[in-house]
Amino acid sequence: MAEAPTRVAVPIWQRPARLFYGWRIVFAGASLQMLVAALMGQAYGAYVVVLREEFGWSKTMLSAASALREAESGVLGPVHGFMIDRFGPRKVASAGTLILGTGFLLFSQVQSLPQFYGAFIVMSVGASMSGFLTATTAAVNWFERRRATAVSLMSAGFGLGGMVVPLTAYSMETYGWRHTAVFSAVIIWAVGLPLAQIYRKHPRDLGLEPDGAPRRPLHASHGEAGPPGHMDYTLAEAIRTPAFWWVSLGHASALFVVSAMSVHLISHVRDSQGYSLGQASAVVTLLTFVFMCGNISGGLLGDRVNKRMLVVTCMAMHCTGLLLLSHAVNFWMVLAFVVIHGLAWGWRGPQMTAIRADYFGRSAFGKIMGASNLVIILGTISGPLIAGLLYDRTGSYKVGFDILALIALSGSVFFLLARKPGPPPHARAA
Repeated sequence: MAEAPTRVAVPIWQRPARLFYGWRIVFAGASLQMLVAALMGQAYGAYVVVLREEFGWSKTMLSAASALREAESGVLGPVHGFMIDRFGPRKVASAGTLILGTGFLLFSQVQSLPQFYGAFIVMSVGASMSGFLTATTAAVNWFERRRATAVSLMSAGFGLGGMVVPLTAYSMETYGWRHTAVFSAVIIWAVGLPLAQIYRKHPRDLGLEPDGAPRRPLHASHGEAGPPGHMDYTLAEAIRTPAFWWVSLGHASALFVVSAMSVHLISHVRDSQGYSLGQASAVVTLLTFVFMCGNISGGLLGDRVNKRMLVVTCMAMHCTGLLLLSHAVNFWMVLAFVVIHGLAWGWRGPQMTAIRADYFGRSAFGKIMGASNLVIILGTISGPLIAGLLYDRTGSYKVGFDILALIALSGSVFFLLARKPGPPPHARAA
């Protein structure tokens, strides 16, 4: 009698699966970004209000904390990109969640401005390592044909986080901001660490191909001579192209507005419209809901239309929306800002990652994106500082917001100049 054939254990990632593993990575990245946004990124505007009431710190001092966060992201961006390319997103995100939770515990014990800045730097390092750059680099590695869609779905987590901000504000009003910071640390460790374990560096680590395509031989061509990735730019080659600098400057000009809104939007609508903290937080919720809708549709648009022209349009929308907010005299002008700025933010966001990946490839994407952060911080640092400093000087956000609107409009010119470069020098030489 013949023996039954021996069953060979097959690793779970090699078994047939209905859902491409890349979408699990998108879910993990979106969830981590939601945590960072809900508890720190978009919630910082609410912290600005309660910290100013308790300590009497000026808007400029509180804006400086946001500037420190963005300076950290820019200065350490190249190191961060190198770490992702070297160690993979799972290890980097895991370390980031541990650091972020520790930063929140330190923040809960703050009694002075230097202590606040120190705790905020720790939180910023953790948020960077577990947030946007790590998530988008993972998405770029796992998707080619559906890259903009994947990045947009992953970035939608940031929008979901903004919609949770009223809960964070409610916790501050009910339990106090110190207890809220401790709760945030516990949530980040309990939820963020397991999510970080879902990340994988590259589809080939699990015997897969980008987009879930059938596995190709290692040296199969992609309609080109040479192995996969030979048409990708190195960091040194990318920074020698005009496109690298025009895209980085355009991205920075957009973040003058986005970063200023994350710090000052709640304060502005409280001052100009007389809203309570809860009502002002609801404006943030509505804005991030519109952003999320734009983000998802922006990914679909980016895979079907000219990404660069879409971004040019978005920069003009950023300018228009901010001018409406700056001169708002009623709810309808605030609502118009929410719709126009939110859609521009959502449509533009996925293209920032997709354009760089389209232009320079994915082999050195983490390093290239990290190097871009050195330029991007011009916007993320200066936007909140300009708005806060001019508020302290004039008692109003109008002048600061008008200046930021014009800076955003200049971004349209930068993106018009950001044409796709040809093959990298090493590929042309080959």
